[in-house]
Amino acid sequence: MSIDLDTARKVAHLARIRVEEEALPALASEFNTILGFIEQLQEVDVKGVEPMVSVTPMRLKRRDDVVSDGDQQAKVLSNAPDAREGFFAVPKVVE
Repeated sequence: MSIDLDTARKVAHLARIRVEEEALPALASEFNTILGFIEQLQEVDVKGVEPMVSVTPMRLKRRDDVVSDGDQQAKVLSNAPDAREGFFAVPKVVE
């Protein structure tokens, strides 16, 4: 797959990036380089390779899945700029 100037312009527009007309060829070239690298990665045989969490062997820490009340309402609401009756108070934004 190759990216032409029109596609580069469209991608820049979709990403909300302003790209000057004279910079479009360089952007298209960068996109093509990235796509070429992705095509190279797709050629690698990864059959039998386990997914990794890290480059060093490690096991993710696990915790018991226990439902709890938390009992931290006062602590959480102490961070709120305005709290009333045990809830966050926010200004009305829709009339």
